[in-house]
Amino acid sequence: MKQLVQIGRAFYAVALFVYGCQQVYFGSFRDVFFSVYQHHLPFLNAFATLFGFYLIVTGALLFVPSTRKKAALLLGGIWLLLFLGTHMTYELISEPNKLYHLGLWTTPLKELALAGGAFVVAYSFRTPSTGKLALLEKIMPYGNLFFLYTMTSYGISHIIYAEFLESTVPNWMANHLFWVNLTGIALTASGIAIILGIRIRIIALLLSLMIFLWFWLVHVPGALGDPVGNRGNLLASAFDALAYSGVALLIGLTMPRQKWVEDIESWQ
Repeated sequence: MKQLVQIGRAFYAVALFVYGCQQVYFGSFRDVFFSVYQHHLPFLNAFATLFGFYLIVTGALLFVPSTRKKAALLLGGIWLLLFLGTHMTYELISEPNKLYHLGLWTTPLKELALAGGAFVVAYSFRTPSTGKLALLEKIMPYGNLFFLYTMTSYGISHIIYAEFLESTVPNWMANHLFWVNLTGIALTASGIAIILGIRIRIIALLLSLMIFLWFWLVHVPGALGDPVGNRGNLLASAFDALAYSGVALLIGLTMPRQKWVEDIESWQ
């Protein structure tokens, strides 16, 4: 089990390394990290490069016992601030379309999932609290909810936009619409069940396996076909899937119960 936990962390760390290399190579922020309406700001390219180096260093620090929990907590806080400070402001103030269109939230929710994933990684390190990041440590036990909210939303999106997503299913698989809808149902049911604390281990492990299969069957072929087009979006999306698989694996192996359920029970 210890080796599986290390694999889950490694999946997330490798994704950070890839994100960081892309930031440095392209010299611009990926839309997932920084909302598109901010791209006119001065010195953004320089900040994007520095942020790329930060992601690379953080990925490495996740393997260093003395720094790994702090690095994961700080990253979770930064992802969350970027989500609230750039994506939320755009969606609530500047987005010209209706907010209730779930498809508009696809990109912002990726960052929310990465924030939740960082907190899940931090939670997997059973080290004493340092007190230096006290606020983030209070958020940490609930961080999985950010990730699970994204998975649930993506599941609903698969059902709503099933016909649009048919093209993402490999050509050698028959009945593309069936697989898109099945994926949507599985994502939605998994997210809701784990949020409610229902059979967390088995459902989270199955969720991790499902996303890992997507990584190889759907995302890797796409990334190999066009690794740099649209700012390397297909490559980054592949490693999103790898990171999400690692996060789900960590939830299944290191989270026996939902903290919010324990809090409610303690009030009774």
